[in-house]
Amino acid sequence: MACKLLLIRHGETVDNVNRIMQGQTPGRLTPNGVLQARQLGSRLKGELIDAFVSSDLKRAVDTCVEIAAPHLGGSRDEALAAIFQTPLLRERDWGSFTGRFIPDLKDAKWTDDIETTDAMLRRAAEFIGLMRRRYDGKTVAAVGHGIINKAVQSVFFEKPMHDIQRMENAEVRVLVL
Repeated sequence: MACKLLLIRHGETVDNVNRIMQGQTPGRLTPNGVLQARQLGSRLKGELIDAFVSSDLKRAVDTCVEIAAPHLGGSRDEALAAIFQTPLLRERDWGSFTGRFIPDLKDAKWTDDIETTDAMLRRAAEFIGLMRRRYDGKTVAAVGHGIINKAVQSVFFEKPMHDIQRMENAEVRVLVL
């Protein structure tokens, strides 16, 4: 048996549009981000999904609610209650870079409070292990973030993160764990 993981990046956020480093802040979907999530929910409605998993950050949870609702009779409250939230799927902790304008960081020296790539890859591996144990034989829609989703794919495909293509907002990649 295996777990079929629909790895999803959250919908567009206010900070994405404004090019602000969000890191582990809650974030807020733009109207377009809500629309992206709803459209993805509609596209996935015909697919059997056994479980819904999300980062515990608001932008990911809100995206997951919109994806889960069509599977649960349209109720957002039921969708929220059905989502398993985990900090393992949180975005990279950008430390003192959090909240800063991304173009201003181009030549900035990385500070010691930024989560290391190795730490993030360990978290991604732990997430994959959790999905395999908890959802063996099931299909799971899991909403995360751009960089942690790259880390999950890096671990899964045994490739360096820079070899994993960037995910767009509300994009889905399928991994059979």
